[in-house]
Amino acid sequence: MEPAQPADRAPADRTPPDGQPPVDAPSGAGGEPAAIDPTPPPVVSAKSERSPKDMAISLLVLLVPIALLLAFYRGFLGGDQPTTVDPAPAIEQARSANVFPVSQPQGLGSDWSTVSARYQPVEGGANLRLGYLTPEGQGVQLLQSSVPAERLLPAELTDRAQPQGPTELAGRTWQRYTARDNQQALVLLEPNRTVIVVGDARDNELRELAGSLR
Repeated sequence: MEPAQPADRAPADRTPPDGQPPVDAPSGAGGEPAAIDPTPPPVVSAKSERSPKDMAISLLVLLVPIALLLAFYRGFLGGDQPTTVDPAPAIEQARSANVFPVSQPQGLGSDWSTVSARYQPVEGGANLRLGYLTPEGQGVQLLQSSVPAERLLPAELTDRAQPQGPTELAGRTWQRYTARDNQQALVLLEPNRTVIVVGDARDNELRELAGSLR
């Protein structure tokens, strides 16, 4: 015969909901169901174990190919060298047009680089433009033009350009001018031609280029 259960104690109902397997609930010391803590266990984040040395090695692995590519670009492709052009075709074209007398620099050192050359008919005349990179790495433009000076100078040097005084170069009298963006200019006024040497180079380099014209 089974012992009688106390009247005030209801048997635990372990019948699961329909369609689910039975689950044995944990019991306490006295046989009653144990309380279940609804709080989920804390998530322990994995701490990075990469040391500063590992990160330095990873960075070095990335930088080495970049350094090799840069060295190849500079050493074999001439990445630090300016792109030069041959001014002879533009000079010959200007001379063949016979619109104005054409001069060209002579005796400049090999550290002067010709980076542009163009002859172009324009309204009121024609222009021959030669662009140079000086030994100090500055840009200078040599312009020879048959456009009247009263139109050419404001267009090339701004309408606020004023003569700053004469200077003698290779037996010719040039005028010093200020130009746009704090540039300097040397201007030679002749009956059939105006010559402008302008750029952000220093005065000695402008004078060297102007004095080399023959």
